[in-house]
Amino acid sequence: MLTAVYKSLKKADTYLYIEKRDDFSKVPEPLMAMFGRPKYVMMFDLSKRSKLGIADIAQVKEKLSSDGFYLQLPPPEENLLDQFKKQNGASSD
Repeated sequence: MLTAVYKSLKKADTYLYIEKRDDFSKVPEPLMAMFGRPKYVMMFDLSKRSKLGIADIAQVKEKLSSDGFYLQLPPPEENLLDQFKKQNGASSD
């Protein structure tokens, strides 16, 4: 399963996986507007990979098969104050 990956120039650490290079026809227009002009990153055979960076490979395959695209968002930022309080036994209230 060949997969093309694009990064968003508007949203940091946001990537779009599609089935065919430069074919965004299956990506909803509101998503493309939010994503901005896609910048090509790479193309690879997803079936020959056992894992991806932060994306769940099974979910990427499933979304590509069902929707024709997969949107990878950055992980949520950790609240450092809450993390500090938790490590020091303080209440987060």
